[in-house]
Amino acid sequence: MIEIKNISYTYMKKTPFEKTALENISFAVNEGDFFAIAGHTGSGKSTLIQIIAGLIDLQSGSVEIDGESVKNKTARRKIGMVFQYPEHQLFEETVEKDIAFGPKNFGLSDEEISARIDEAMKQIDLDLNLKNVSPFELSGGQKRRTAIAGILALKPKYLILDEPTAGLDPKAKKILLGEIKKIHKARTTIILVSHSMEDIANLADRVTVLAQGKILFDGTPKKLFGQSEILKQAGLMPPPITQIMQKLQQAGLKVNSEIISFDEAEKEIFSACR
Repeated sequence: MIEIKNISYTYMKKTPFEKTALENISFAVNEGDFFAIAGHTGSGKSTLIQIIAGLIDLQSGSVEIDGESVKNKTARRKIGMVFQYPEHQLFEETVEKDIAFGPKNFGLSDEEISARIDEAMKQIDLDLNLKNVSPFELSGGQKRRTAIAGILALKPKYLILDEPTAGLDPKAKKILLGEIKKIHKARTTIILVSHSMEDIANLADRVTVLAQGKILFDGTPKKLFGQSEILKQAGLMPPPITQIMQKLQQAGLKVNSEIISFDEAEKEIFSACR
């Protein structure tokens, strides 16, 4: 479990440019959760996940990973962090060397590193024949998955994904979301950071919404999408299918406006029209 207790963070303290990024944030992420953090640009999402990953020092409050402070290296090693546009951090000559970089720094044997590379590539659906290919010759989606494989090779218990589908074309996005679902089913706890309500609807079991460094909502995506005022305050929009259902309800059709999937919507509309 990851426990975040009373986290506050201010940039450039005691200067004319002082800015509060987070204010008294508390929540817990249980093992096995697919947990989302949503919010518009400037809401505090990036600061929060960097604190959780131990990349930014705490100013107040605490972060505990399985009961151990994130200040300890053993706790931090349980977390894998995939930044937005992670492919910009690819630098090795081959895909294999890039994925191996992290495990090598852990001091693992060549045999263990090789096994982890294969496992990570299979997890994220990268063809093993790409091992000796330059990462810079890959498609955008393949680059993204190579970068994620480099984190998976570290075998994190908790995986943080910062806007993982940003900039991808629809096909690459669909493939990546499918692989992320598989990673979660393989019992990796995932924290997804996104302003895409569609991605959150398709993946997350629970979502926390941030606005101006404060928590506005914590609950299921379905409940969130029924609360238009919270979404408006956070600068977010519900998924397209939810918007359609809400408009049908406003037009007088007796449907559930909290529907978040096309399959659910089809059944609901068919039932309402009978």
